[in-house]
Amino acid sequence: MSAVAWIAVGSLSAWVWLLLGQGFFWRTDQRLPDRAEPERWPSVAVVVPARDEAGVLERSLPSLLAQDYPGDAEVVLVDDCSEDGTGELARALSVRCGGLPLTVVTPGEPEPGWTGKLWALRHGIALARRRKPEFLLLTDADIAHEPDSLRELVRAAAGPAEGGQEDADGFDLVSQMARLRVTSTWERLVVPAFVYFFGQLYPFRWVNRERSRTAAAAGGCVLLRADAAERARIPESIRQAVIDDVSLAGAVRRGGGRIWLGLADRVDSVRPYPGLRDLWRMVSRSAYAQLRHSPALLAAAVAGLFLVYVVPPAALVAGLATGDSVAAWTGGVAWAVMAGTYLPMLGYYRQSFWLAPLLPFTAVLYLLMTVDSAVQHHRGRGAAWKGRTYARPEAAPEP
Repeated sequence: MSAVAWIAVGSLSAWVWLLLGQGFFWRTDQRLPDRAEPERWPSVAVVVPARDEAGVLERSLPSLLAQDYPGDAEVVLVDDCSEDGTGELARALSVRCGGLPLTVVTPGEPEPGWTGKLWALRHGIALARRRKPEFLLLTDADIAHEPDSLRELVRAAAGPAEGGQEDADGFDLVSQMARLRVTSTWERLVVPAFVYFFGQLYPFRWVNRERSRTAAAAGGCVLLRADAAERARIPESIRQAVIDDVSLAGAVRRGGGRIWLGLADRVDSVRPYPGLRDLWRMVSRSAYAQLRHSPALLAAAVAGLFLVYVVPPAALVAGLATGDSVAAWTGGVAWAVMAGTYLPMLGYYRQSFWLAPLLPFTAVLYLLMTVDSAVQHHRGRGAAWKGRTYARPEAAPEP
């Protein structure tokens, strides 16, 4: 066989392993566990870090204030030195909409060694703990919740389950990957792939196994037991983490906590990413941190993305052009398997299945975003977000 054919065989072999051996990452059926309602609804404090979020707050905050929750609940919004009137708008929305009580606090600029979001969470959680809530809901300012979202989250975490089930005692952390906005052309092309790639890195089924070493969460919606947060020293133990949600889940698991992660039906992001530049910035700000700022891991990631996503269509085209039937058939089958694994995610986002064959193109975009993230890091610019730059942030601590 030709060299191209051998490389195509390697790519197809990788896809067979991904299809069957990577926790069935491509499936989208990990939804909130169906549990009975608890005998007593625990108290919940909702903590919302917000920096310059006036553009989305009118669509998200009223949904939190309007939660139909049978127990005691309150909302703490941490205005992280916003310059667009976020705090004032939040207070006005509370007066206009009513619902759950709202407290707005401003902690000031982060101390050295803290990322901005975790600094805001530190103050919001500290304030909430004065009321001794049993659960904390950590949710971003761009996340809108259906009226029963909090009820269903708490039911999944604290409700009784049938005897003998692995999760009979409930969960210490329940997180949902909010459904991101897919309106613009670039959002349709990039956003479903973002969640698909995340699931490939952190297969939800592996995350949800009690004794698994894989830990992850989706930072936009995290319900956390207050005592589990104290055991894991949240957020102090992860104060430098750029990928704070994965670091948070890892800290809770290392503290003996039970975690669950799945896709959301009642939680949506209202933040727009209309252009490629917006999406590029979203991905590149943390992509290199995901690789622990390691040049070796970056090289391995580039090689892996090339083998898995670029080789199949390239081998098909090269094989057809040169008459190499083995390369053409092997590349074509690998491309078909790739596209097939992407279909469930496109269905979840209600997008056309014709986007599935374009996944290699999107993968190349993510490859370039990751390389750009590494370049920015080594230039000393680090992760940049909302007007702040974290020069050379440290990777999350490992178990």
